[in-house]
Amino acid sequence: MSILATFNSFSIDYTEKLSFITTLKELTYRKKVLFTCIGSDRATGDCLGPLVGTNLKRLGYTVLGTLDEPLHAQNLIKDLEKAMAINNPDIVVAIDACLGKYDEIGKISLSNSPLSPGAALNKSLPTVGDISILGIVNMGGFLELQVLQCTRLHTVMKLATDMTHLIWRAVPVSQERQVRTATRNQCS
Repeated sequence: MSILATFNSFSIDYTEKLSFITTLKELTYRKKVLFTCIGSDRATGDCLGPLVGTNLKRLGYTVLGTLDEPLHAQNLIKDLEKAMAINNPDIVVAIDACLGKYDEIGKISLSNSPLSPGAALNKSLPTVGDISILGIVNMGGFLELQVLQCTRLHTVMKLATDMTHLIWRAVPVSQERQVRTATRNQCS
């Protein structure tokens, strides 16, 4: 996995933020994007993906995984196959929460590789996405399930807001609509 850009949500480093936006913009430019936002609303730390998905869907993006309809271990394979067939995206951006070191909490990373959902809990699930955006919500290494359930909501909400904003800056909704319209017109 190659991390292309990182941004710490709890610091004010505009250079990192602009680098993140520029890199994501280059990866998704003029492409039909499907955002897969993985997680569950049953554990505070794991609801980062569905929160971001809900925000993006409200803005008009094509999204799989929201608070209303989460994308999690039980429905991942079936729902992903269905969404791929319906939307036929050029690129899939996978979004998920992860655990890391104490000094990495609040860090958002962009990678040019898929992510492995459920890895912190030793779940065997298929990789998701062409590129991935991960938000470190808490410290890992011991009792991961309990750590995810006891994660501060403030941390998750801050990360969700910042991820949504970064994506909105990099992948304008108008571009997303133009690509969808152009695709529909080509099929007609």
